[in-house]
Amino acid sequence: MPTSANSSVQQLAPATPPSDKELVLKVIPMPADTNGNGDIFGGWVMAQVDLAGSVIPARYVNGRMATVAVNEFIFKQPVRVGDILSFYGSVTRIGRTSITVQVEVFAERFRAQGRFVKVTEASLTYVAIDDQGRPRPIEKRD
Repeated sequence: MPTSANSSVQQLAPATPPSDKELVLKVIPMPADTNGNGDIFGGWVMAQVDLAGSVIPARYVNGRMATVAVNEFIFKQPVRVGDILSFYGSVTRIGRTSITVQVEVFAERFRAQGRFVKVTEASLTYVAIDDQGRPRPIEKRD
């Protein structure tokens, strides 16, 4: 069997959602979200990751914030119509005005619920902003 086929089989091995991250979003993609191949648009997935990634920083920022960087974004497997996507997030860094978050996305294929496949992982940075859109300090938490 060719190497690429072997790695493809390994990538499809069931995964376990992370226990050290918080479930921040669940969503099911629909047919309107597909590309010409019938898979879900990467841009749609990216938008959902951005939404999921913003949940935890919102607790720290206490006001407006904006996505300032997508540090890393890896598509591991295609996302299909009807997949139940679970987005897990955790804070990896808190700076003076910004927060970096790691997001992992797991799919439960519609016909194989309860079995997870990791489809995407990303690192995003959000910045706290004032009413004029300028960076502002994040208040320290006790």
